[in-house]
Amino acid sequence: MQTGDKYFDSKPFQDTLSSYEKSVREGQPIFLDVDELSDIADYYNFIGKREKARAVIDFALNMNPGATAPLVFKAREALAENDFRTAKELAEEISDKEDPDYKYLTAEILIAQSKIEIADEYLKEYFKSIEPDEYEDFVLDVANIYVDYGVNEKAHEWMMSIRNCKRDEYKELMARVLFGMGEFSRSAKIFDELIDKDPFSKRYWNALASAQFMNEDFDKAVTSSEYAIAIDPEDPDGLLAKANSLYRLNEYEEALKYYERYHEQMPDDEFGLLNCGTCLVNLSRYDEAIDILEKALDTAPADSQYIVQIYQEMAFAYSSMKQLAKAMECMDMTEAYDCDHTDMEVLRGHILLENGMYEEAEKRFQKAIIRSDSAPNILLRIMVSLYDNKYLETSYKMFKRFFEITDEDFDEGYSYMALCCWDMKRTDEFLHYLKIAVKRNPKEAKTVLNHIFPKNMDAKDYYDYMYNKLNEKEQ
Repeated sequence: MQTGDKYFDSKPFQDTLSSYEKSVREGQPIFLDVDELSDIADYYNFIGKREKARAVIDFALNMNPGATAPLVFKAREALAENDFRTAKELAEEISDKEDPDYKYLTAEILIAQSKIEIADEYLKEYFKSIEPDEYEDFVLDVANIYVDYGVNEKAHEWMMSIRNCKRDEYKELMARVLFGMGEFSRSAKIFDELIDKDPFSKRYWNALASAQFMNEDFDKAVTSSEYAIAIDPEDPDGLLAKANSLYRLNEYEEALKYYERYHEQMPDDEFGLLNCGTCLVNLSRYDEAIDILEKALDTAPADSQYIVQIYQEMAFAYSSMKQLAKAMECMDMTEAYDCDHTDMEVLRGHILLENGMYEEAEKRFQKAIIRSDSAPNILLRIMVSLYDNKYLETSYKMFKRFFEITDEDFDEGYSYMALCCWDMKRTDEFLHYLKIAVKRNPKEAKTVLNHIFPKNMDAKDYYDYMYNKLNEKEQ
């Protein structure tokens, strides 16, 4: 299979992998060194075959108990489980304490424990012993470790020390660092440059699609993901990138097709099933949605981060079918999980509103307001729920009061108020709040108001377009 990783897809590595797999298959002796075996383990881990990876590592350690690469592999597995004690014990089993990978692992253990500054001082001290012709490799190795743990600012700091580096791996890593720092446009620009040099890299196309998605350039993200899919029609990342972007464009029927294709490639990933269910809910195919979401629950491990969301979508489906008891039962299931329980109260209120139980919903909303100490984001969600359930006058009055009590730098909600005024035919107020919305929060304006404007119009042009349109009508 093509992984998108240049080394794993290279002929030398594939030949080594074939030799290993043939020996295992035929029960023959394996004549590979520890580093080659560790690379094979990394490959299996990369493609999600964890048990095969562990088998290779165990074999490598039987050959050479103090070898660095396999012990680093096992230590990183321990770090993934937050088992710092085991990681340290494995690090100490490494025979060659001068091996750079031992040094990196020592720093990584500190970073994993959130001892960032101690790790950084350790690395800076070690950097003093590095030969000048190895500076770039060292900095890239360090930055990669920081990126793995989401410490992107430190990674950026190290990379800026060799800012004149022209290597593609430097550019790619910088693009990923910028992505992690929320600099999505800059990240996309670098991936564009890399694609110009290597237009058949699905990894670059998928990374570009991710940057565009996060920058809410969903049409562009669809296009980029299509290139990745053209290179590899079964690539899960490309299929998922396209599905996610189509979903954000409200193209639920098409998104569903790509989530289904993603699920075919990743049958043990409940995320695909969850999103199939979410699309079906948006398509008002509620019975099908519940069936799929039940499968998602069966597939999900006990510690899945998606279980609460699965129950929420099931609750929405049951609520839309006017099966209030089952909807609330799904919401009650979320109480056992680590999630925002105040937000869950708002969702309960929304479901009660949808089923015509205004007074019961009001009690839930009041509970959420008290619990959150009148947090603006909770108030906003309640007002949007009132709007969605056609309580326009109540929503309008709450928004008026809301904007009187929020700080001047609070930039959310104006698009919803504009929409509320639009539906209530309060034209002057609609234009007033539209003007604020596109100035303060154009992304929210695009998300909330795009359906009343021409497709692909930039949010910054909404006000002038609508002002001219409404004035033309009056004339």
